[in-house]
Amino acid sequence: MTKKPSAHTTPLAELSPADARSEHARLAEDIARYDRAYYQEDAPLVPDAEYDAARQRYEALEKAFPELVTEESLTKKVGAKPSERFAKVKHAVPMLSLGNVFADEDVHDFVARVRRFLGLAESATIACTAEPKIDGLSCSLRYERGHLVQAATRGDGYEGEDVTNNIRTLKEVPQRLHDGAPEVLEVRGEVYMTHAAFAALNQRQQAAGKQVFANPRNAAAGSLRQLDSRITAERPLHFFAYGWGEVSELPAKTQWGVLEAFKRYGLHVNPRTRLCHSVEEMLARYHAIEADRATLGYDIDGVVYKVDDIALQGRLGFVSARRAGRWRINSRPNARRPFCATSRSRSAARASLTPVARLEPVTVGGVVVSNATLHNEDEIARKDIRIGDTVVVQRAGDVIPQIVEVVHDKRPHGAKPYEFPHVCPVCGSAALREIDEKTGTADVVRRCTGSLICPAQAVERLKHFASRNAFDIEGLGDKQIDYFFQEGLIRTPSDIFTLEERDRASLTKIKNREGFGETSVRNLFAAIEARRTIPINRFLYALGIRHIGETNAKRLARHFGDFESLRETARDASPGTEARARIDCIDGVGPVVAEALHDFFAEPHNEKELDALLAQVTLEPMPQIASSSPVAGKTVVFTGSLERLTRDEAKAQAERFGAKVAASVSKKTDLVVAGPGAGSKLAKAQELGIEVISEDEWFVRTGQG
Repeated sequence: MTKKPSAHTTPLAELSPADARSEHARLAEDIARYDRAYYQEDAPLVPDAEYDAARQRYEALEKAFPELVTEESLTKKVGAKPSERFAKVKHAVPMLSLGNVFADEDVHDFVARVRRFLGLAESATIACTAEPKIDGLSCSLRYERGHLVQAATRGDGYEGEDVTNNIRTLKEVPQRLHDGAPEVLEVRGEVYMTHAAFAALNQRQQAAGKQVFANPRNAAAGSLRQLDSRITAERPLHFFAYGWGEVSELPAKTQWGVLEAFKRYGLHVNPRTRLCHSVEEMLARYHAIEADRATLGYDIDGVVYKVDDIALQGRLGFVSARRAGRWRINSRPNARRPFCATSRSRSAARASLTPVARLEPVTVGGVVVSNATLHNEDEIARKDIRIGDTVVVQRAGDVIPQIVEVVHDKRPHGAKPYEFPHVCPVCGSAALREIDEKTGTADVVRRCTGSLICPAQAVERLKHFASRNAFDIEGLGDKQIDYFFQEGLIRTPSDIFTLEERDRASLTKIKNREGFGETSVRNLFAAIEARRTIPINRFLYALGIRHIGETNAKRLARHFGDFESLRETARDASPGTEARARIDCIDGVGPVVAEALHDFFAEPHNEKELDALLAQVTLEPMPQIASSSPVAGKTVVFTGSLERLTRDEAKAQAERFGAKVAASVSKKTDLVVAGPGAGSKLAKAQELGIEVISEDEWFVRTGQG
């Protein structure tokens, strides 16, 4: 394995704090969008390698600039919201994600970090299991007294979808465990589809005139998430168990021992899983699996290493209360080009100034491809792609068609470089690439400047406003918004909430229009009515302000508390003002976001629409993360020598209990845990009258005895 270089080429050492914040915010929005598409919609947007590069860069930025890390950081999250089509299941134990590494030296680093965190000698043996990471759909099976009582998808890691009826149709999932199973056992595993079954399914789909699936993972996810379990029963799905959630009593003290117990209970465990006692054994196992990858018969996206000793897993804990465990890591392969073909480029088309290559149809990995992404104009120039070129096409990440390279010796005579348009094809406004004032570099995306007059932007803003993570208005999807906009019924967000009233006064009722019926219209009006109250962070995200994704919306909502305070401050936040300074100092928010906020709220047209919208909806405070821990929400400082915990363990433990750990004592500090040798921090705490407790008292305070 070799490291894949990041797509972001500016060295971290050369970034200013403002540049880092700006890039961090852009990456946060991209990664959140990729996660939603992958986990919630079963439709990956980018290849694994591109996602990994974005995630690595995001984490590297937070490491180099610790001030970027907040409770809303994507490094503390996993997955996406569960689908609205199924009943919800709250996981008793969160189904968190894995960190990724890409090179042999990263595996050495992983084991070294484990030793350092636990305070062990370099010579100490750290046994780890190594198992193939199946590329399928994560699922949790709950057994009580040996009987299967519930099955749920991972969802966002905290709440998943109830797929109990569907999971019962899988032959490899026992309805009853063999004798000896714990009273309560929540089994974690992966539902997947083999290559042979995938090919056969697509043949049947095609013969029946139905849509074919993009890859085995999408086929498995789509099959398990059927509302009719009879359809799932017809699909050839398989299941491998790899872990556990809630359990009344573990059958062993090691990861390996629990997997062996799973097999005794009648559960399927991947036979290629091995117990390794050194980094060399771990790497040998990885390379053996990688060498056999083409013959496995199913897709994998790495090899997962887990510290074998369960007691050590508990001590290691998680990187945060919301994300990957320190005791496990996924060693992923580099990007592959498994499916490639050649086709001739016929033309280039644009959608929201995003270029797409129109190709002569070609079969790539069992799917007919006639379009391929060109990413942006820089990518077109870098690869020198011209109309009429013969190109090599691959399905990136086995899903998204993209052009790999041009076959230059087949280029037609006189082919000219493609010139990207400098005006919006919809409204004729100038299409510009933003210039970063700090670096002087141009944004890779060219955008229409006709924000308020461009019909294309108006429609897309409405779609964003009604989308799942914004107002989430059921029945008001892209198709309906396109129709209502063309008919002049909805032109602004506030029009959505006056639609029913206007329909009552209209001679031409919506229910009488083609494609609508009385029931569908009644349901739509009810769905709109149900969204008249919304948390402030979702409202802010729904406005579609540039650089204000879900993460920044939560940061701003949490900081200001109410919308009017935010609105007034943003309106007055021109450069150099006190209002601008208030926004600039918010953790995780930088000058780029502050400028975007000011531009939006200072625009009179936007102010007018906001007044109309706020007359229709009610904003409520952002939901708080509930916790019963006595230190939840408190700011804690550890000082002096700790005897029962390493400093890293103490920090991780505090965060697990919902506390915030600070490096220095201030008036905002709530609690100081002081060990022997505590000096200036202890003195500062005593001076400020802050409560000080010992390490033993900390264990009592947090209910650990």
